[in-house]
Amino acid sequence: MSKKLYVGNLNYATTEDQLADLFAGYGNVLDVSIIIDRYTNRSKGFGFVEMEDGNAASEAIAALNGKQFNNRELLVNEARERAPRERAPRA
Repeated sequence: MSKKLYVGNLNYATTEDQLADLFAGYGNVLDVSIIIDRYTNRSKGFGFVEMEDGNAASEAIAALNGKQFNNRELLVNEARERAPRERAPRA
């Protein structure tokens, strides 16, 4: 079963291909997305990696959390479901 991982503290110049290559050393990568700020069109410094195998994802977490990558210490853990945001009522 696939597992989605959160990857934080990314260097703003990191590309999705670089991230995919890094995680491919631990198993099959299904999807990579780096979150982009809609106003500046720059990376927000975090992203998500979906791996095909849960065991491989756990190995990647153990190996890459705290590892230096592109001059930044990565934060890698299992992604959590996003909580629904409440919208302010319109006046």
